[in-house]
Amino acid sequence: MAERRPVADRLPTFPWDRLAPYKRTAAAHPGGIVDLSVGTPVDPVPASLREALSDASDSPGYPLTWGTPELRASIRGWLSRRHGVDVAEGAVLPTVGSKELVAWLPTLLGLGAGDTVVHPALAYPTYDVGARIAGATPVASDGLTALGPAPAGLVWVNSPSNPTGRVLGVPHLRKVVEWARERGAVVASDECYLDLGWDGAEPVSILHPDVSGGSHDNLLAVHSLSKRSNLAGYRAAFVAGDPALVGELLAVRKHAGMIVPAPVQAAMRAALDDDAHAAEQKERYRARRARLRAALEGAGWRIEHSDAGLYLWASHPRHDAWGAVAHLAERGVLVAPGDFYGAAGAGHVRVAFTATDERVGAAVERLAE
Repeated sequence: MAERRPVADRLPTFPWDRLAPYKRTAAAHPGGIVDLSVGTPVDPVPASLREALSDASDSPGYPLTWGTPELRASIRGWLSRRHGVDVAEGAVLPTVGSKELVAWLPTLLGLGAGDTVVHPALAYPTYDVGARIAGATPVASDGLTALGPAPAGLVWVNSPSNPTGRVLGVPHLRKVVEWARERGAVVASDECYLDLGWDGAEPVSILHPDVSGGSHDNLLAVHSLSKRSNLAGYRAAFVAGDPALVGELLAVRKHAGMIVPAPVQAAMRAALDDDAHAAEQKERYRARRARLRAALEGAGWRIEHSDAGLYLWASHPRHDAWGAVAHLAERGVLVAPGDFYGAAGAGHVRVAFTATDERVGAAVERLAE
């Protein structure tokens, strides 16, 4: 009998498990832990979104994998209104959070052994994991020309970046699109932080005509409502772009039962149709970012990139990534080491500013000490 090879054996240790001892150290601080290691929302879900969820809670039938026509219209309207992107009616698809789509996209596209999935050198770990689940080869590289003759089936772009907050300009994104199209590769752009530009930074979607040349062929953009609308607990996201590729994803997801629940679809529609609550939430993050950045810099830390998103990419002259984690944990502050996101992050930590105002204030006081 053939020996079974578990998919789990292809995967690395879940990174945050390695933080456990530092979390215990931080939690032992007399003032309690300030957890800035994960970018999880802490502010309330807006009342109008909860009402939309509640109003749709009597949903005994199966929801549409493709999403309701009203939700698809709201997605298209938001992309056009907020980001200057016009997509075809059949070119949007709700997903069960964005991480699910990132992890399964290589598999859903039919990639596997012999295929290459390219992702940024500093990157959200799930790009690598998704390639491994599919049996494809993950390659961490910011220079596409250095890949040589290896055929790339999928190229991930992440702007604004998690973890660094770096924003890629139109010329850079256009070159990635041109390179991939010449080779028949799909470009998937993780744009979960696209609304969260700071200090004049204006992130641009891969689907914007200045980047795409007016065609969405070979392009997919992934968006999430977790950060914009505090819907991480709802698992509310979507993918948009090339109608043919979205159609492929839809066909597989129908068979696999990858369906966003109907009440969540209703909440998504309410969130996408309302920009006011998102603007209010962004201002909360802006204030927390400013306080933490000033405190870190005042304590001798250097902040790089961090032009968008929900994190500060920080380094200290006396510490590598894990030394910095230990240093801050002793002060009751937990952050993520940069090498969670690739070897190039070994000298940095990622500091989330998604904690409450009170916890951010506690971190600021401890950094001042």
